[in-house]
Amino acid sequence: MKSRLQVRSAHVPLWSWIIPLFGCVIAAMTLAHVLPERSVVLLLMSAGLLTGAIFASVHHAEILAARVGQPSGAILLAFCVTIIEVAIIGSLMLSGAEGNEEVARDTVFAAVMIVLNGVIGLCLVLGGRRHREQSFQLNAASAALAVLGTLATLSLVLPNFVTAGKPQQFAAIQLVVIGLVSVILYGVFLFVQTVRHRDYFIDDEDAASPPATHETPRNPLAAGALLVLALIAVILLAKLLSYPLDSAVEALGLPQAVVGVTIAGVVLLPEGITSVKAALMNRLQNSINLVLGSALASIGVTIPVVAAISVALGRDLALGLAPQNLIMLILTLFVGTITLGTGRTTVLQGAVHLAIFTVFLLLSAIP
Repeated sequence: MKSRLQVRSAHVPLWSWIIPLFGCVIAAMTLAHVLPERSVVLLLMSAGLLTGAIFASVHHAEILAARVGQPSGAILLAFCVTIIEVAIIGSLMLSGAEGNEEVARDTVFAAVMIVLNGVIGLCLVLGGRRHREQSFQLNAASAALAVLGTLATLSLVLPNFVTAGKPQQFAAIQLVVIGLVSVILYGVFLFVQTVRHRDYFIDDEDAASPPATHETPRNPLAAGALLVLALIAVILLAKLLSYPLDSAVEALGLPQAVVGVTIAGVVLLPEGITSVKAALMNRLQNSINLVLGSALASIGVTIPVVAAISVALGRDLALGLAPQNLIMLILTLFVGTITLGTGRTTVLQGAVHLAIFTVFLLLSAIP
């Protein structure tokens, strides 16, 4: 059976390498104290460059993902987003700002809520509005949700009930074991997704949808180099903006959790747009792969990395969720299991997820 994907060579847009290059220069000069660190104009410029660098990194990852195909492409995108997320969280953790022991938990929880409610809600509402009813591989969704539910419970719920560490925290040995279990379980999922049961995660070739056009790089090495450049720019700019972001949230009198929501929202914006576009093209399987893959990578990779930083540097790491967030997580996993438990979706399921997402945003600003 021939693939319905139409592939064309990609031309590298100027913005996709100029913005990361300029961002690297600005961040390096600022961190070297050549440029003033507290300049409002410079900070606003750096924020714009950070957003552009994130879009550039996801753009180059998408180009490479089209070459490797699905579901490997979705994994590549998820890893790209996770690297960015870890870089920003790490910068905040090492900044010495108040509440930095909670930023990893807040960001990972926000990422899960954004992708499982905000992004998937938009995908189902907009896709259902255009195509009435959409379908996807039930085996893929079931496998991903089983792993996601386990990782979320171990990382974000269990810390509230252990007694060896501080409140909402694991003891060091517990943190190491949970981190290893998370990495191994996520690795097994990747093996199943890419090797053992790869067909579960591939879009149904018989689905009635128009052929999609994907770009492949003329020079994959160049695309890979530009991806690395964009990620370096993100890491440097994140370090530059970490303290001002925390200070701005404190000055506005907002809860510390808003920092995590902001980080997750900016990082996931490009991938969210990609997921919605796939749903509008009636390729909901690709949207599901991206959405669940991002949530899994956010917990299965980010938590072990920040746990390693915490143990190595002796920093506190609060992972346990507050009671209201614990309820929101349980509700999200419950509704997500129902939504993705039939293999077919409509606008109604999307509206339910968007309703949960709205309440999540409300509780983030007003706990």
